[in-house]
Amino acid sequence: MATPPFRRPHHGRPAPAPGLLRRIDDFARLAFPGFSTGFLMVLAAAPISLPSPVFATALPCIFFWSVFRPAAMSPPVIFLLGLLLDLLTLAPLGAGVLVLLVVHGVVQRFRRFLARQSFLAVWLAFCAAAVGAAALFWALQALLALRLPPFAPALHAALLSAGLYPAIALLLTRVHEAMRQAETAP
Repeated sequence: MATPPFRRPHHGRPAPAPGLLRRIDDFARLAFPGFSTGFLMVLAAAPISLPSPVFATALPCIFFWSVFRPAAMSPPVIFLLGLLLDLLTLAPLGAGVLVLLVVHGVVQRFRRFLARQSFLAVWLAFCAAAVGAAALFWALQALLALRLPPFAPALHAALLSAGLYPAIALLLTRVHEAMRQAETAP
C-alpha cells in the first residue's frame, strides 16, 4: 500500500495539507511584486551624493508588474507604495500616491496592448510614462508647496527611470517567468 505524498512514511504524522501549502505559495507569488518593489525603494533611499533614485526605482517596477501581473499590483498596494515614496523622498504626502495611481491606471487601460508588444515598444511606452509621471510629480509638489521647485530633479528622475527600466525589466521578467512556471507545475 502506497503512502500518500503528504504523509511522512516513518513518523506517522501528516504533513500540512497540500491545500495550505498551495495557498501560502499563491500568497507569496501575489505579495512578491509589492514587497520587492518596496524593498528596492528602501534600498534606493540610501544616502548617496546623487539625487534620490527612489522614484526612478519604483516607477519601472510598478509599470512592469502592472502590465504583466496586474493582480499583484492592485490599487491598495500602489497606494502603500506611493505613501512609501512620499515618506522616503520627503515629498508632500499624497503626491507620490497620486502619481503612482495615475501611472497604474494608464497602464491598466493599455495593459492588453502592451503585454503583446516587443520589449522596445514597451520601453518606449515606459519612457513616455516616466516623463509624464515626473512632470505630474513636479506639478503636484509645486501645487502643494505653493512655489515652483527646480525642474532638473524631475527631469533627472525621468531619465534615470528610463535608463534603469531595461535592467529592472530583465530581472523582473526572469522572476515573472519563474512564477509562471511554478503556477503551471502540477
